[in-house]
Order: sequence, then structure tokens, then C-alpha cells
Amino acid sequence: MLKFPVLIVNMKNYLEASGEKGVAMAKAAERVAKEFGVNIVVAPPTPILYSVVSSVSIPVYAQHVDIVKAGSTTGFISPEYVKSFGVCGSLINHSEHQLPVKRVKQTITILKDLGMATIVCAVDPRKTKVFAKMEPDAVAVEPPELIGSGIAVSKARPEVITDSVSAVKSVGSKSRLICGAGIVSGEDVRRALELGAEGVLVASGIVKAFDPEEKIREMAREIKRFL
Repeated sequence: MLKFPVLIVNMKNYLEASGEKGVAMAKAAERVAKEFGVNIVVAPPTPILYSVVSSVSIPVYAQHVDIVKAGSTTGFISPEYVKSFGVCGSLINHSEHQLPVKRVKQTITILKDLGMATIVCAVDPRKTKVFAKMEPDAVAVEPPELIGSGIAVSKARPEVITDSVSAVKSVGSKSRLICGAGIVSGEDVRRALELGAEGVLVASGIVKAFDPEEKIREMAREIKRFL
């Protein structure tokens, strides 16, 4: 089960997280999670999913899965397949890999049937409301224009978070609201949680940091405040 508040580290396909570097980053996240007793999830590049799952005890999620069965489905990412070696959830509909709304709903259903966690990304409060009705474990609101900008949504557009929290509540959803885009500091994390988010989704703010482990530690300190 996905636990909150949570720090989710999306490594994307950054070369800084390729191969053994990605495994080392996941191990750093694991050390910090144990040090502070906080919930940290890592979403490594697809080619190293198995290596990461085999190396850490914290939850490992896929960055994307396809609606296909394990078997003769060349080139696709099968939910059944990644679950078979320990992946316990997936991001869905990241702004860099958006899906039709119908496909999002189908993916949530498949992952739930497999007992896997679901985090659906939304570009704004309106889409947050749409996806919250589908009851994923969490909706991660991320304005695309702020992703990778270093300008945190919690500072630049706080209303995106508060409006998204309200959107989830307005449909009576049990989904939890997390946020991402431009988050680069512990202060950004704290502000997001103060605005009502129950976690953050961070990529370049950690992966491209001078010292990724220390950056994870900086953000984890703020997560711990809200336990």
C-alpha cells in the first residue's frame, strides 16, 4: 500500500540515474528512508527496474506500464511482468507520457486487479477532478510549464495545489493529492504539505542535484514533520 506523506523520486531517463548510478541513487533513498522513518518511493528508468528492486527494500514503481499481458507483447511494459519481480506500483499519465482518459482508467483497473499502487499525474485541478473519480491511490498534480524549471508549484502557483485538494474532496474520492513540478528544496516540500498536499513527486531536483542523497535528506526532513 502507498503510505503518506510520501516523497516519490522519479529518475526519468536521466543519464545521472543510468545503470549502477540509478541503483546507487535508490540505495541512497533507502538509507534516508530508514534514517528518518519516512515513506520514500523510487521510480527508476525501465531498463534498471529489476536491478533496483533487487537492491532495495523501499517501494519501487514503474514510470509507465502498458495495457498488455505478459507473453508475446514485444516492446511493451507489461504490468504482470514488472510485478513478477517486485515492482509494486506505477506512475500513470505523466505529462511527458500522457494517455487518453479511457486508457488511464483501464490502466488503473488493471493495476488494482494486480494489487499494485496507482499514481495518476494531472496537469491541472480540472484533470485532477476527472482522475480522482477513478479512485487511484493518489493524483499528482504537475503544471507542465513548471516541470524541470526549478520554480516550485508550491511557490509559483499555490492555488494549483489548494484547488486540486478541493477537487478531490468535491467528488468524494478516497484518492490522496500529491504534487510535483519545480520542487528543488526542503522549503518547497514543506510549503506543498502546508497547502494540503500529502506528498511530492520530484525528478531533476534530486537526480541532477550535486549530492542527490543530501537533497533527498533535505526533503525527507520536511516529510517527517508531517508524520
